[in-house]
Amino acid sequence: MTQPPNTIVAIHITFALLAVVIGPFAIWARAGFVQRVRLHRACGYAWLTVMAGAATSALFIKGGTAPQLFAGFSVIHLLVPVTFAGMASGLYFMLTGQIKGHKRAMTMTYLGACVTAGVFTLLPNRYLGQLLWGQLLGS
Repeated sequence: MTQPPNTIVAIHITFALLAVVIGPFAIWARAGFVQRVRLHRACGYAWLTVMAGAATSALFIKGGTAPQLFAGFSVIHLLVPVTFAGMASGLYFMLTGQIKGHKRAMTMTYLGACVTAGVFTLLPNRYLGQLLWGQLLGS
């Protein structure tokens, strides 16, 4: 199995984990009757920043056991342009005052880029999945 360079994987994991943690705070800050506008805005911009870092760093992780589409990129790399498109549309909706569109775009981007990509990344046949499950299961 071809392993990606550890430095870029560490950078990507750091950005991705920060995005997974910050995202729910951004959503929570605008949920319910108490509106925490400043916290929502701060978490939202922080989330956009770390998501941009995670998506960009993903482009430098190539190889592995997944089927390759082109030049070392696998199917999971298709989430990179989808992530950037979701973030851009969410930002556009926010800037134009279309709150429902903003909420939908950002929620879908979080679910797709953080949750779905995270599940696929941690499959046992993937590099990070092998690291995690190999350590937990002692293989």
